[in-house]
Amino acid sequence: MPSEREKMIAGELYRASDPELVAAHLRAQELLALYNASAPSDGSGRTTLLRELFGAVGDGTVVKPRFLCDYGFNIRAGRNLFVNYDCIFLDVAPIEIGDDVQIAPAVQLYTATHPLDPAVRRSGLESGRPIRIGDNVWIGGGAIVLPGVTIGDDAVIGAGSVVTRDVPAGAVVVGNPARVRGDAR
Repeated sequence: MPSEREKMIAGELYRASDPELVAAHLRAQELLALYNASAPSDGSGRTTLLRELFGAVGDGTVVKPRFLCDYGFNIRAGRNLFVNYDCIFLDVAPIEIGDDVQIAPAVQLYTATHPLDPAVRRSGLESGRPIRIGDNVWIGGGAIVLPGVTIGDDAVIGAGSVVTRDVPAGAVVVGNPARVRGDAR
């Protein structure tokens, strides 16, 4: 029988109250407390903490505090990722970020979701769907990316957009819900 952690990562219904997940969440919160309190001049210390927190961290990755996530181990960052201030990555499912990605302040990546059936929701079960971000993507300030979304290479997400469905490579999307802009670059 799969563990709650295995079910969570696979996108199946799971219980976040499972002791293994509670411990993993606490570990991530401890690392985040250290990371977010670290000195701006301590680049190597921050990189070390990110490598402990994330599942993978590419060279040249910069994540500005204050950064928040659930577990960290589900985040895989390519090289030259830049994450600006006050971003939240709810990583109950994998978040895969390609190379040369720019993420503006207050961006939120949400893999977490909950059952629509109120009885199942009340039972404490939840689930997640992965987010995949291709290479050379720019996500504007305050954008929200919802569970299960894939953003193709070279795409641009306009500031304040709510991305509810996949974004094709090279597309510029804006709005709530985000739609492909008619006058693409």
